[in-house]
Amino acid sequence: MIELEEAQDHVLERVSPLPPVEVPLSEASGLVLAADVLAGESVPPFANTAMDGFAVVAADTVGAPVELEVIATIAAGSSRLPVVGRGQAARIMTGAPMPPGADAVVMVERTTYDPSASRVEIEVEVPVGNSVREAGEDVMPGDLVFAKGTLLRPGHVGVLASIGVTTPLAHPRPRVGVVSTGDELVDGGGPLRPGQIRDSNRLTLLGLVRDSGFEGVDLGLVPDSEQAITEAFRAGAQSCDAIISSGGVSMGAFDYVKVVLDRIADMRWMQIAIKPAKPFAFGLMGSTPFFGLPGNPVSSMVSFELFARPALRKMAGHSRLHRPMLPATTTSLLAHGDDGKTHFVRMAGGPDDNGRWIVASAGGQGSHQLTAMARADALAVLPPGVSVEAGGECRIIPLI
Repeated sequence: MIELEEAQDHVLERVSPLPPVEVPLSEASGLVLAADVLAGESVPPFANTAMDGFAVVAADTVGAPVELEVIATIAAGSSRLPVVGRGQAARIMTGAPMPPGADAVVMVERTTYDPSASRVEIEVEVPVGNSVREAGEDVMPGDLVFAKGTLLRPGHVGVLASIGVTTPLAHPRPRVGVVSTGDELVDGGGPLRPGQIRDSNRLTLLGLVRDSGFEGVDLGLVPDSEQAITEAFRAGAQSCDAIISSGGVSMGAFDYVKVVLDRIADMRWMQIAIKPAKPFAFGLMGSTPFFGLPGNPVSSMVSFELFARPALRKMAGHSRLHRPMLPATTTSLLAHGDDGKTHFVRMAGGPDDNGRWIVASAGGQGSHQLTAMARADALAVLPPGVSVEAGGECRIIPLI
């Protein structure tokens, strides 16, 4: 058996970020920038008012209350602007450009307006710049807005839109093909014949792929046939950036996945000192990464978390590849024999009011017991031979 870190390093050393592409801004959220973004214009592009009110010369408000002549009304989007002189004011709406001559805005709530007389009473003194958003206050031309490697979230997309960037250069979401193999597997809800089981792994893995921010491609359920498996894997390598297969990576006599991959890919077959997810395979079909996950449902999910997800994040341009490991208090006894393996125990729970995670066993810990994995909010990481009493501290990998 090999250590977990050796297996993870082996995978990560062999995958690279996908080549950057220009993406429509509407599709950029969740992607990683592949180049610095410099501002080509100011934000705001012109001085404007932060609220509804009256644009004035600040010096005219000294000694308020004072009465001023209202010479115009300025709406957002106005291009023809009056010049505001001493003793004058312009009624102005939020976002509208500041008129020449005015240097402050008095909010409408601190005024009394008489439209019939075109007069407004200003109730308070205001300083120069009051409620005015100056041109370039947020961004100036030439500013580094976002650096290469930034994960774009909705706020970033809004900023890019505000400076006229319509197609940022980013690493695309990897297209990840997911396939299950095995004559014993069936889709759908019909009655099972003796020896058959329903294929849960494929849909589970497609969900994990999509929840991780990637594009999942269903490559279907493939029978135990060299020809069928070969055709499915080759088709997947042509249409996807990576392939995930579930099942057929152990040492069974009818594991055609190994036979096929040894012929068409450069693979490494590993037995890793962890439980669950001991068997794992990784290699390249040409330049397409191939992740061979174990067939047991929980093992498949844990293997995805430990190996496939970090590698796919690297392909997507992320710099933080693994989830953080956090301290937690367990209310369950966590114990296992010293079998030389690191155990990943399915735990339910979450952070308390102070942010400290409190967890308990999510249920049965067998690699076939998917219900406990579905309930799990975290994996407790138990090194070989380590046990933790109820009330003690463990280390966890949060899954939420």
